[in-house]
Amino acid sequence: MRTVEFVITVLLLELTPGPNMAYLAALSLTRGRRAALAGVVGVALGLVTHAALSALGIGVLVADSPLIYEALRWAGVAFMLFLAWEGWQGANDGVPEETATSSAGQLLLRGFITNVLNPKSIMFFVAVVPGFLTVQSNATARLAALGALYVSIATAVHIAIVLLAAELRPWLLEGRRSLWVRRALSLLLAGAAAWLAFSTSR
Repeated sequence: MRTVEFVITVLLLELTPGPNMAYLAALSLTRGRRAALAGVVGVALGLVTHAALSALGIGVLVADSPLIYEALRWAGVAFMLFLAWEGWQGANDGVPEETATSSAGQLLLRGFITNVLNPKSIMFFVAVVPGFLTVQSNATARLAALGALYVSIATAVHIAIVLLAAELRPWLLEGRRSLWVRRALSLLLAGAAAWLAFSTSR
């Protein structure tokens, strides 16, 4: 029963718009399905990192250290703003998706950074996940299992977002509409940065 409650909690969290959703939707619309799926892998690796830190007890140290927490929080905000600025510059230059030079490895790394610098993800593992531990369970093993379940659900949601955006891409990026869509996506990323700064402040 606790596992079902955990699944519902994770689904509600992942279906709430945030930095990961904004980044992956923008990536799928501007670079295409394949590029966005590389980003999904990067985000998943970021989630795995947070889950591993939580299982090892290191996540608590991050949450309890105001200096580390704030550095992580503002680094995440700055990175999202950088992505927004880069997208806006690309829109101004009229650079089509096909000429983008970022490799799959670079896109994966960006997805990883986008997620691993999100302190809200760490706080979920530190503050929420332990509430789903049972008295009979081995804490480390249970945290690892819940972390794996969380990564699986989040990745499934992210893939769905990418595929949906990819389906809409041909229509949204047709003709002059492309410029306005790319600018709107840049503003969306900037908004996600502002949301991250506001929602993770203490």
